Amino acid sequence: MKSVTENNQAFWYDEQLLKEPVEKAFDAEYWQQAGKVIGSATGRGTTWFVQTSTIAAALRHYRRGGLFGKLVADSYWFAGWEKTRCYQELQLLKVLREAGVNVPKPIAARATRIGLTYRADLLSEKIANARDLVAILAEAPLSAEMYKKIGQQIRKMHNAQVNHTDLNIHNILIDDQQQVWIIDFDKCYQQSGEDWKQGNLERLKRSFVKEVEKSGIIWCEKDFESLIQS
Repeated sequence: MKSVTENNQAFWYDEQLLKEPVEKAFDAEYWQQAGKVIGSATGRGTTWFVQTSTIAAALRHYRRGGLFGKLVADSYWFAGWEKTRCYQELQLLKVLREAGVNVPKPIAARATRIGLTYRADLLSEKIANARDLVAILAEAPLSAEMYKKIGQQIRKMHNAQVNHTDLNIHNILIDDQQQVWIIDFDKCYQQSGEDWKQGNLERLKRSFVKEVEKSGIIWCEKDFESLIQS
């Protein structure tokens, strides 16, 4: 992963995956003018899906959620380049891929310092032909075998001592090859010990229960037993 720091910006990028100028790669308008925008998704902000010369990618600008996010939308306290959220997520994706977890390839990150604060962006692989568990379970139940595959990916993540602090069913995808993927590692980190792993699973279970009530997904307690017994 190459690192470049100039003036008030720092860039980190994989030269094999990003052939475009790194200074322009985080500008949605650059991709639009090149006719390379292939889609978008809306959450806290807009995630742009773009086709680089080597890989389909997701371009995300870091934004705050909750009440504080309404006051300070996208600024974070600067405590050093390697403590920026984009750098840490980029590095965590690298660790997870090396551990054999199905997560997006890290492509590039940018942090821009403004006085005592910074803003950040991340470019990572777009998982092809994949949908999250909410979309899938809204249409049909999953087999016990698929729940075991989900559990196996979570176990690999936990064996790498990575705490996914927002593990929910929007952040678990299944592609058209029946492969399970875990996404969105903002604010996640490596942590020693074992106790917190059960907390990850309990959070995930709550998200299943919540979406049964909210979206009417097809799920029951027995499905979760298949997941944790994998």
